[in-house]
Formats: sequence, structure tokens, C-alpha cells
Amino acid sequence: MKKVVIMLTSFVLLAACSGCGKTNEKKSTTADDGIDSTFQYRVDRFADIEILRYPVPGFNRLSLQQKELIYYLSQAAIEGRDILYDQHNKYNLAIRRVLEGVYENYMGDKSTEDWKNLETYLKQIWMANGIHHHYSEDKIMPKFSKEYFVSVVKSVDPGRMPFRDGMAADELLNTILPVMFDPDVMPKRVNQQPGVDLVKTSAVNFYEGVTQQQVEDFYNAMKDPNDSTPVSYGLNSKVVMKDGKVTEEVYKIGGLYGKAIERIVGWLEKAAGVAENEQQKEVIHTLIEYYRTGDLRKFDEYSIKWVQDVNSRVDFVNGFIETYTDPLGMKGTWESIVNFKNEEATKRTEIISANAQWFEDNSPVDPRFKKEKVKGVSAKVITAAMLGGDCYPATPIGINLPNSNWIRRDYGSKSVTIENITDAYDKAAEGNGFNEEFMWSEEEIERDKKYGSLTDKLHTDLHECLGHGSGKMLPGVHDGALKEYESTIEEARADLFGLYYLADPKLIELGLLPDSTAYKAQYYSYLMNGLMTQLTRIQPGKNIEEAHMRNRQLIARYVYEQSKADKAVEMKQRDGKTFVVVNDYGKIRERFGQLLSEIQRIKSTGDYQAAKKMVETYAVKVDPALHKEVLARYEALNLAPYKGFVNLVYKLVTDKNGKVTDVTISYDENYVEQNLRYSREYSVLPLWN
Repeated sequence: MKKVVIMLTSFVLLAACSGCGKTNEKKSTTADDGIDSTFQYRVDRFADIEILRYPVPGFNRLSLQQKELIYYLSQAAIEGRDILYDQHNKYNLAIRRVLEGVYENYMGDKSTEDWKNLETYLKQIWMANGIHHHYSEDKIMPKFSKEYFVSVVKSVDPGRMPFRDGMAADELLNTILPVMFDPDVMPKRVNQQPGVDLVKTSAVNFYEGVTQQQVEDFYNAMKDPNDSTPVSYGLNSKVVMKDGKVTEEVYKIGGLYGKAIERIVGWLEKAAGVAENEQQKEVIHTLIEYYRTGDLRKFDEYSIKWVQDVNSRVDFVNGFIETYTDPLGMKGTWESIVNFKNEEATKRTEIISANAQWFEDNSPVDPRFKKEKVKGVSAKVITAAMLGGDCYPATPIGINLPNSNWIRRDYGSKSVTIENITDAYDKAAEGNGFNEEFMWSEEEIERDKKYGSLTDKLHTDLHECLGHGSGKMLPGVHDGALKEYESTIEEARADLFGLYYLADPKLIELGLLPDSTAYKAQYYSYLMNGLMTQLTRIQPGKNIEEAHMRNRQLIARYVYEQSKADKAVEMKQRDGKTFVVVNDYGKIRERFGQLLSEIQRIKSTGDYQAAKKMVETYAVKVDPALHKEVLARYEALNLAPYKGFVNLVYKLVTDKNGKVTDVTISYDENYVEQNLRYSREYSVLPLWN
């Protein structure tokens, strides 16, 4: 499970930049990976999004073999881009390719408001990997007319447009126009509304021609309640009705997405040739075999080998991993991240993982749900070297894998905190005025300046290193028992574990926190975010849909409601503005512990009804008056609530005999250039899959 970059504090809310883009960027010429005081973090700004770039410090100090390995893994990371687009919606590739064809070849007036709106719409699609907002799940509605769109499409030379797969221009337009412009067609990428068919009302392309009940029956028939090592049923497939029968189309070479997977495998084979050691080579070969067969047992074998590889400095994630985008919580979206270990910063996470058993033994949950012996918890701080699929352009700041509970139980897990990404947020967020607007007093502002970055990173460490790996399922309870509430409950469990222990004297004893007051910075910002400031990401009149946002409101709202009698935390008005006020941090910690105990019970027992009640009571509904106020205050700051990244560009340097002599890096490519290049060079899937 991954923790996405979603805390709406000064840590992530970056100031608007005027004139962002390649033309105004200073070129860095230092020898140390091109990073110095002139490094330009801000790249572009549009709609509710700001695009940044992340530095990769330390790359030039890696060995040639490690740099070459990163190059091949990075190419594999980009090759899966179109898979994610298609998983998000079956019309995404067609719409994106038509828009890109227009963007690159339209010869008409590009100074009009319609053209500017079309350009913004395309940039939004690149950010979301499709036509639905990457966070709110709502369809992005174009701010140009259908008539304008048709006119510019038809003005472009058909030979420069994606009118292939036997489909003429008019036929293709007639197919995609309702999807783009009708607000009632596929309005939600993932629908979590109770009481409806979640499969039929979600726009994702994991299911076709089937109902939710048919899908659940299909997989329930496969499951063996006595199997203590079950595969992740449905992780790498699409479920369709074929010849009157429910069946799976498996993602593999020769199967669904086969053309893209072939190219991923081609780069992985090159990577295996320069692996750091035999163990890493075996990990890569096992992943290749999984891609060839689509066998989920092979995926488990790969996951076990991957989690046991703790010696390689270069590491990667590549595959169908996270299930947040499936309304039923089974189907994995394709993602990749390539990274290498930050050896100095990893000392922090090594201390945490070395004490994993102490944290497990002393957690406030029922002893029945604790692991008697914590196995294989490895943790490190990494430098991201390439983002791909569901990690691009928006990316997590921490990852804990594998997701299979039995593999965690028997073999442990691998946790990472992505420090160069968090540092990029920090650098770009300086002086944006957010804390001054939303924090109650100078005391909270100063505490955040002093301890905010440290406690946020430490919370991420605890969330990923220990939170996701804590606790155990009771016999007979398998992954997916909580259905559409699974992701929210799991993220709440990990967040609560981290929050509870942030205030523990053990962290001071271990040298992870400087004093007994530092944790308050994270407590305050977390409650402020969960109760108020994350609402900047919700459209007026909408409920909260995304799992991480639900998780944070669940925790904050629960603590607030439980504090109404003693006012440990309350909401106060000053000068017509609402603020979160914390009066008793000790009580807050107690309530984090109480909620952690109940959330772990729900997870361990697979109590679906309790999960439903918890989420629907605390995590979903939005106070419209407070929402309106927060949006107005936030708008006045001129900040973008969502951040994405561009990747750097790697280039192989070879001698006259073709032997690799170096790998260079460049930060010069901007957002538009990068996405258009990716579409030209890494787009091999047909329009319809």
C-alpha cells in the first residue's frame, strides 16, 4: 500500500509561479547531477495543478553498472504508460491521441480562449492518465464546446490523426464525443456510493458486460477459505461476458496489453544483464516469467524474492500493484518507480525497522490481532530515479509492499520513504502563506517551521515501515473482505499506527525526535488537514470519494466528535474564519489509540458492516458551509491543490563499438514536451483494448 502525497499543509501546497515553463528555466551546470541553487522546481501551472521536477542527487556517484541498470529499468517504467490510461477508461487512449493530434498539427488560431481551454484539458488528461480527475474521480469536463472540438479535429490532415483500427474520423468522433461532453456518461471513474452496482456505475475498464454480483460470484467460486496462501484473485485481468459466460482476459504477453508488456519485458531483460547481484537478477527473471504467463502464483513468487532482496542498492517496482482504482478492490493498476538507496537518510528507517517487534508488542490493539513474531520488516529511504504508470505524474511519498497479507505474515514487507520527492515539495513550498492563513496561532506556525518536515517524514516512515506491516488477520479472513471499504480502512490503520507512536517517548529514546513536544506539529497539521484544508480538493456539493482523503477525515472527524465533551480539539471562529484548536494533545493520542484498536479489529476480523458504518459515519460527508469558507480562503492564496512531476531524461553514452561508457541526465524537458514524446515513443497499444 502506498501513501500518496496528500497532506494539505505548507509541505505540499506550493505557491503559484508566473511564467513557468522551459523558456524561463535556468540551466544548471554543476557536476553534481545538475543540482544547485538555480535548480528550477516549478515547471508548469494549469487548472488546479502545478507541475514540479524532482532532483536525483547522488546519481553521478553511482557505478556505471548501477547507472546502466537504472536506465533500462527507467525505460521499462515508461513503457506501461498506455496500460494505465486504458485501465482507467476504455476511451482514454482514443481521446488522448485525438487531442494530441490536434495539439501538434492544428494550423489555425491558437490565441483564442477555446484553444487555451483545449490545451488545459489535454494537460489535465496527462496529469490524470485519463479523462477523470486523478483525485476526485469526477469526469473532467472540457471548457470548450463540442462544436469547436469537432471543427479543429476536422481541420487537421487525417494522415496526422489516430484514425486507425479501421475507424474513420466521423465514426471515431461519434464514439468519443458523448464520453467527453455529456456529464451523465461515465461521470465517475470509481464510484463508492452504497446501494448501487459499483461495477456498472464506475468508468474504469476492469469490467465489461458484467454486474457487480456476477463478478463477486465469479471470484467467490475460485476462493478456498482454507487456503492460507491465496493468490491475489483478479489482480491482473479484465472480467468480461463472453459467449454468455463470465471470463477473465489476463494481462500478459500474448494476452491483454501484450504489445506493451512485450516492450516492458525487453527492457527488463536488458536490466537483468547488468543486475547488481544474482539475487536481483533472479527477481527480474521471475517478474519476466510472470509477465509471460500471467500466473498469479508466479507473481507471489516474484513478490517473495523481491521483498527478500535487501542488499541491492538499486531497486524498483514494476507491475499491476495497487487496487485503489477498482471499486471492488481487486484489480491492480500498472505502476513503476525506479530508485536507489539514500544510505545516510536510511539510518532513520533502519532504527525503526530494528525495533519493529517492540512497536507491535506495545500497540494499543487487542493481543489477538497482534503478530507474535514480526518477520522481515526492511525499511529504507530512497531517491526516486524514474516515475511511471500510476506513480506518474502524481506520485506517492512512501510505499510499503507487497500487499498480500500472507506474504507479509510469512516473509515480511519492504518499506520506502521517497526523500527527494518530499524535498522537492519542501523547496517549492517555501513562503506560500498557507500556514499563516489556516493555523490558529503563531505557536502552531513556529512549531511547524521547527518540526513539521521532520515529523511528516517520520510519520511516513512509521506509516509505511510498520503501520501497513502491523497486525494480523484471523484464520479464514482474506484480503478483500472489506470490499469497497478495504483501502480506506487499511490506510487509516497505517496512519493511526504512525500517529499513535509519534508521541511515544520511545522515539526520543531512539534519537528519532529531539524532544517531547515535536510530535505536536504533526498532530495539529493532520487534524487541520482532515477536518478542513483537504476540502480544497473537493468540488462544491460533492462527497469525499478518494480512499486516502476518506482515511484522513475518518480519523480527524472521529477524534473531533469524541472530544466534544472535554474539548481536547475544537473548531473556533475568529474574524469570521474557522480554525482547528487543540487543547489537550495527550487526549488526542488516547483517541488515536482507541480508534487504532477498533480499526485493527475490523481489519483482522473482516467485519464489513463495521467498516461500512465507520467510513459512512465519519469519512464521506462534507459540511457545505465549512467547505465554502475553506475554498474561498484557499483561492485567495492562489495555490494549486494538486502537484505532479516531470521525469528527468537519461541518455546512454556509448563508444564506437557500442559499449556503454556513461549514462547522462538532463532536467531540461518540460511537461508538454515530455508527454508528447512519451506518446510518440512509448505508445503501442491499439485504441480499444
